[in-house]
Amino acid sequence: MDIAFSPSRPDADTLVLAVGKGGFDTLPIGASATVTAGAAAARFGGEAGASFESFVEESGKVVRLLLLGVGGGGETDLEKAGGALTAKLLLSGATHAAVEFPAGVSAEGAARFAQGALLRSWRIDTYRTKLPEKARPTLTTVTLVTDDPGAPWMNRAAVAAGVAFTRELVSEPANILYPESFVERCRPLADLGVKISVLGRDEMAALGMGALLGVAQGSAREPQLLAMEWDGTEGATAKPVVFVGKGVTFDTGGISLKPGAGMEDMKWDMGGAGAVAGAMKALALRKAKARVVGICGLVENMPDANAQRPGDIVTTMSGQTVEVINTDAEGRLVLCDAITWAQKTYSPEILIDLATLTGAMIVALGDQYAGYFCNDEGLAADLVAAAEASGDPLWRFPLSDAYNKLIDSPIADMKNMGARYAGSITAAQFIKRFVDDGVKWAHLDIAGMVWADKPGVTWDKGATGYGVRLIDRLVADRFER
Repeated sequence: MDIAFSPSRPDADTLVLAVGKGGFDTLPIGASATVTAGAAAARFGGEAGASFESFVEESGKVVRLLLLGVGGGGETDLEKAGGALTAKLLLSGATHAAVEFPAGVSAEGAARFAQGALLRSWRIDTYRTKLPEKARPTLTTVTLVTDDPGAPWMNRAAVAAGVAFTRELVSEPANILYPESFVERCRPLADLGVKISVLGRDEMAALGMGALLGVAQGSAREPQLLAMEWDGTEGATAKPVVFVGKGVTFDTGGISLKPGAGMEDMKWDMGGAGAVAGAMKALALRKAKARVVGICGLVENMPDANAQRPGDIVTTMSGQTVEVINTDAEGRLVLCDAITWAQKTYSPEILIDLATLTGAMIVALGDQYAGYFCNDEGLAADLVAAAEASGDPLWRFPLSDAYNKLIDSPIADMKNMGARYAGSITAAQFIKRFVDDGVKWAHLDIAGMVWADKPGVTWDKGATGYGVRLIDRLVADRFER
């Protein structure tokens, strides 16, 4: 779907009038009294995302008319309204919608509305060969009747493209997207100025990444460690901010096999890596004036005859040893080696990992928030601010040495999981053991956020693209020069 801007209303088959809460009493159309009465009867009051549909005759032709609530007119309300517009019209038969705003909507507000509309239009029909006609999208263009917002829209369009890339990666089935093909999907980022480097099995073995390779050893797919570097400071920034994503492209649980019901969802266990890749695309597209490195630890966790067993002990790149209690606690094994490599390679002052790490986080927060852990109060505050501004919500969990005893092993330096309780916290405590002294670090457990069983404000059922907007906003607010 295309987004356009025009100072005057184009010839469109659908007119959308953005209406503030309680402000629909005067409308710039001939049938305003009838429409107003109908909207009032339908209890439409201009709430953000609410709508009332009608048809009117204008200049000798019938036009679809949509009253669309924008609430108080703030950016969040405008984004919600933009998403609601697409949800309402995408399959409706409408092809071109022209949107007229009430006075006072800023360029940033218009851009936020447009971003909401564009994000909500994303869908994946790649493998549907018999899509019914009424299930096919018809809306091809949304024109906002306002001056071109310029930079605000260019930036938000870049972020929307990054979100779309993440959704694509998360949505693909595991026979299509696996470690090597994930890397190939990311290689075109080099055309945007992103430096791409990749380590394969042999290179990782030479570096001593026994934890990551232990997860991968049951799969016929070769593991990959993907690094993507964007430097919009032209060398002026010595140390990059580093984001590390868990990229388990399919997770059977390994020998600790998951239940069969719902296992197909485990194609999205690479959602952390997907978010990192999408964020790198967004930053490069908008030419962010920051130095950022995105690292994806990419493996497939399978249960073949060579698979890692419960009770195995692996040696990580850091030299620490891990007793593998449960092969389904594999993400932290991938992350620990990826984080060690990131620190040795880039010497970052700030490192943030994103992972669909624990079912316990879904139990705790459902699909409303991602959980995060942080060892630095300043970084924690920056993350909360970015979460609130971007619409990717976060909720903080504790780090405490009191939990360390739960992952101590009698025969190795640590176990890869603790007892039943505090599962998300012990996972974070595990990862913390691989963070170098002095590094400001945050761990984002996004297990409940990367996939949605029902539509949301800016997504349909399926991949949400969570994390891209959060990373982009954090970089914009905290790290751009």
